[in-house]
Amino acid sequence: MALANYSSLNRAQLTFEYLHTNSTTHEFLFGALAELVDNARDADATRIDIYTEQREDLRGGFMLCFLDDGTGMDSNEAASVIQFGKSAKRSPESTQIGQYGNGLKSGSMRIGKDFILFTKKDGTMTCLLLSRTFHEEEGIDEVIVPLPTWNARSREPVTDNMEKFAIETELIYKYSPFKSEQEVMEQFNKICSEQGTLVIIFNLKLMDNGEPELDVTSDPRDIQMAETPPEGTKPERRSFRAYAAVLYIDPRMRIFINGHKVRTKRLSCCLYKPRMYKYTSNRFKTRAEQEVKKAEHMARIAEEKAREAESKARALELRLGGDLTRESRVTLRQVQNSAITMRREADVKKRIKDAKQRALKEPKELNFIFGVNIEQRELDGMFIYNCSRLIKMYEKVGPQLEGGMACGGVVGVVDVPYLVLEPTHNKQDFADSKEYRHLLKAMGEHLAQYWKDVAIAQRGIIKFWDEFGYLSANWNQPPSSELRYKRRRAMEIPTTIQCDMCLKWRTLPFQLSSVEKNYPDSWVCSMNPDPEQDRCEAAEQKQKVPLGTLKKDLKSQEEKQKQLTEKIRQQQEKLEALQKTTPIRSQADLKKLPLEVTTRPAGENTQSQTRPQRPRSPPLPDVIKNAPSRPPPPTPLPKSINQQKKSSSASPNISTPKLASMLSKEEAGTSRTHQHTVAAGRSNSALKTLSKPCATTKPPSAASQSPRSSRETPGPKAAKVPALKKSAAVKSPQASATRKRILTSTEDGSEEEGEHKKEKAKRGKFVAVKEEKKDSSEVVVELTDSAGEEELAELKKAQKDKGLHVEVRVNKEWFTGRVTAVGMGKHAVRWKVKFDYVPTDTTPRDRWVEKGSEDVRLMKPPSPEYQAPDTQQGEEVVVAEPSTSDCGRIEPDTTGPSSSHETADVLVQMLRNCLRYFLPPNFPISKNELSSMSLEGLLAFPLKEYFKQYEAGLQNLCNSYQTRADARAKACEENLRSSERKLKETEEKLQKLRTNIVALLQKVQEDIDINTDDELDAYIEDLITKGD
Repeated sequence: MALANYSSLNRAQLTFEYLHTNSTTHEFLFGALAELVDNARDADATRIDIYTEQREDLRGGFMLCFLDDGTGMDSNEAASVIQFGKSAKRSPESTQIGQYGNGLKSGSMRIGKDFILFTKKDGTMTCLLLSRTFHEEEGIDEVIVPLPTWNARSREPVTDNMEKFAIETELIYKYSPFKSEQEVMEQFNKICSEQGTLVIIFNLKLMDNGEPELDVTSDPRDIQMAETPPEGTKPERRSFRAYAAVLYIDPRMRIFINGHKVRTKRLSCCLYKPRMYKYTSNRFKTRAEQEVKKAEHMARIAEEKAREAESKARALELRLGGDLTRESRVTLRQVQNSAITMRREADVKKRIKDAKQRALKEPKELNFIFGVNIEQRELDGMFIYNCSRLIKMYEKVGPQLEGGMACGGVVGVVDVPYLVLEPTHNKQDFADSKEYRHLLKAMGEHLAQYWKDVAIAQRGIIKFWDEFGYLSANWNQPPSSELRYKRRRAMEIPTTIQCDMCLKWRTLPFQLSSVEKNYPDSWVCSMNPDPEQDRCEAAEQKQKVPLGTLKKDLKSQEEKQKQLTEKIRQQQEKLEALQKTTPIRSQADLKKLPLEVTTRPAGENTQSQTRPQRPRSPPLPDVIKNAPSRPPPPTPLPKSINQQKKSSSASPNISTPKLASMLSKEEAGTSRTHQHTVAAGRSNSALKTLSKPCATTKPPSAASQSPRSSRETPGPKAAKVPALKKSAAVKSPQASATRKRILTSTEDGSEEEGEHKKEKAKRGKFVAVKEEKKDSSEVVVELTDSAGEEELAELKKAQKDKGLHVEVRVNKEWFTGRVTAVGMGKHAVRWKVKFDYVPTDTTPRDRWVEKGSEDVRLMKPPSPEYQAPDTQQGEEVVVAEPSTSDCGRIEPDTTGPSSSHETADVLVQMLRNCLRYFLPPNFPISKNELSSMSLEGLLAFPLKEYFKQYEAGLQNLCNSYQTRADARAKACEENLRSSERKLKETEEKLQKLRTNIVALLQKVQEDIDINTDDELDAYIEDLITKGD
C-alpha cells in the first residue's frame, strides 16, 4: 500500500524533553564520554584528542572537546545524526561498536545541555547544533537542529536556500559559544586534515553544590569524577584516563587527554602467567534467533517483490503480444530487467536466511584468557568486552564470589561477538541477563580450572604474594616499592607499548634499566632495543598464550572407594549413637534410671494443651546465615520440667513461662558466671515432653536446692534418638559440669529424691528425656554424659583457635580455609574449617579435622582488620539473665527455629546496645535518640563518622594515659634520685659516726682492735648487753 494512503494518519513526534530523558540511560558518566570515543573509533580515527577550554561565561566554567581524524561526515550523513535510532553501522557481521544510532545524542546530553559539531569530508564543512538551551528560551517543543554547510576551499555556503542558511547561522551565533563566522571557521581549522570531526559540549551539568560533575582541575593530565575518593573506588570509575586505557581489548587508536597520551593496555599482555581456554556452547541463541527472524522476514518480502515483478513482466509481454515497436521493446526490457534484479535480490536474501539458520544450530565459541594481576592484586575480576568494547569490568565469578584468597588477584578477559550477546543501549550491560549469567557461570568454572593449572595454592598463596612484595596481610595494601620487588614484577610482565606511527604493538626485552622507566608519548619502533622489531615494517608479533583445557573431575576408583568408606564410617557413628538409646516400656524400667518421668499418654486432654501450629519461619537473613558455624551439635537436650502439685484432685501443669521464671529466680541467687537463658518452646511440644499433667511434681523443699540447667557440651557418649520435633528447652551459654538437675515423683517421695541426688552428684551426668508417641504408654529416654571440667577447660582454651587460616589436605590436594568452630573429639580437639574454595562436586564446603594431624597445617595469621567476626568479638558470650519482674519474658534463641522478624529485632537491639555502649562523648546523636531510632535511621546511621570519633576519643584517652604515666614516671624518678641522695648522706653520716666511736673507744681503752664496721657493731652490741 502506498505511503500516500497513510498521509491523513497521526505521526509520532519527538519533543526536546526527550533529549534529557534519553540521556538518563547513562548512569555511569564515563560511559557517556566513551560514546563519543566509540564514534571516533568507528570512523577509523587513528587519534582522538579530548581536552577542555576554559569559558567562564558558560555553565560549568569550561567546554569539553572531542577532536578526531576519522572519516568525517558530509551534510547528508550529518543529517542522519539527528535521526534517533538510525545507524548505517548496524549489521550482524559488523565489528563496529555503534549499532543503535543513539550514542552521540544520549552521551553528549548526559554531559551537558548543548553540543555543537564541526565535521569535514569531501571538500565540505558542516556544522550541527543540538541545543536544549535554544528550545527552552524559544519555547519550542519540537527538536530543531541548524545544519549549515560550507565549501572547504572557498568557504562559501553550499545551499540552494540562502534564507534557510541565514537562519541556521544566526541561531548558531546566538546559542553557541561562537558568535561570528570567523570564530566558527577557527573551529573548522582545528581539524587539520581534509576530514575529521570536532564535537564540543558546553553548559555542563552540575551537582547539587553547583560544581560540574567532571573534575578537570585536580589533575591537568586527567578528567576525574568529582567528589569521588580514591579509597574504595576502582581507578577506572574515578579516572577517565584509567578507564580509557582499558576501554578496548585491542587498542588501535591513540587517545590524548589534555595533550598527554593515554597509555592504553592490552589486558592479556599485562598479566602474570596468562592462559587461554576455548569455550563452546549452544546456549547463546537469543541474538541469533532474532537475526534469523529478521532474515526470514527480509527474504519473504524480497520473494514477494520478485514474484510481483515477474508477474508484471509476463502480463506486459502478453498485453504487447506481437507489437514490435521500439518503445514497446524498451518498456518490456525494463520490466524484465527489473524482475531479474528482484529475483537476484530474493535469491541473495534466501541464501542469507539459510546461512543464518545454519549458524543458529552451530555452537558459539569464546576465548577466555585468565592471568594474575601482580601489579595491583586487589584489582581482580572479569573484564567482558563486546566487539572489542568494554561492557562490564571487575565482575567476580566462581571462587572469587566466596570472598577468600582462592583466585584472588586473577583477571579474566573475554570478547563476546554481537551475535552471541547484545549490549544494552548505554553499553554498560547486556540485554539478555539470563545468557549473561550463563556466561559468568562458565567463566567461573574455567577460572577454577585456571587456579588449579597455575598451582598457586599448592605452593602456598601467602608465599606467592610475598615473592612479589605483598608483605602486608591487608589484601588492599599495595606491594612494596623496594627495587628488588619492582624488578621481580617487571621480569614476569614484559613491557608492551604501541608505536605512535604504525600503531603496532611491540614487546620490549627486559632490561634492569627499564624498571620504572617513563616512555615518551611519541615512542616509535626505532626506539625498540630488539633489532628484529625496531622498524615499522616489521610484522606485529602475536602474543603467545598457552592453551588450557577445562577438565571434568572424573573420580578414580580409589577416590570413589575412599568417599564411600567415609560415608559408611559416618553412618556407623550415627548407628552407634542410636544404639545407646534406652527404650522405656514399663514403670520398672523407668525406676532404674537416675531420673523419674511419667508415662501418662499424651493423647488425653489435648484440647487444653495444644495450640494451632505456628507457620514455618521464613528463611533467615544473610546476617544469621553467615554467622560462625558450630561443631556438629549433639542430640538436642530437652530439659525436664519441675512441676508443683497443689492438690490430688486438680493438678494442672506448671506452664513453661512460669517454669522459666522460677528457674531464673533461683539462678539469680548464684554466681553471675552461671547466667543462663530460658527459651520457651512451642506449647504443644512442651506438653508432649511431659505426656500428662500432675504426673511429675516438685515438693516445695526441692525449690531451695537451686537446680541449674546448662547447655549440653558434645561428649563421646551422646545418644541420638528419633523423638519429637519440638520440645521445651532450658539453655545456658556456658556448660558447667557441677550443675545437676533433679526430677522427683510423688510415688517415690523424698527417699527417691535423696537417692537420685546422691547418684547425680556421684556420676555428674545430665539426663534428657525425649518421648515419641509409638503407642499410648511407650517412652524413649536418652542419656547424655556432660563434659568434665578438664574437657571444658581444654575446649575453652581451644576457642582461641577460631579465625586461624589453615590449609587442609583433601583427596591429596591442599585447600586454604579458616577455622570457624572448635569442638571436642574422642581423642583431641577438632577444628571445623570452612574452605575458601573447593570444587563443589568432589569436596564439601567445610570439614571437621583433628588439630595437629598431618592433614592440617597453619598459614600466616590474618590481619586484625580482616579477622573473622567471631574472632574479633571475643570467645565468651554472656547472655543476659531474664528479668525476675517479668516471668514470662524470655530471651529469643537465634540458633533455633524462629521467625526472621524476631531475629531481626534481636540483631537491631544488639546493634543499638553496641552503639550506645561505645557512643563517643560529643557525638551529635544522643543515647536516647539512639534507643528510639527506627530501622531506617539505623540503616542511615553514620558509622564511618561514628568510628572516626570513637577512634579519635580512644586515641585521646590513650594519649592522656600516656601523659599521666610519663608524669608519674618522671615524679618517681625524681623521688628515686632524692632518696638515693638522702641515703648517700645518711651512709656518710653513719660512717663518720662509726669513725668517731672507734676513736672514742681507743682513747678509753687503748688495746682495743677494731678493723671493720661489723666488728664495731658487734662490740657495741656486746657492751650494751653487758650493761643491761
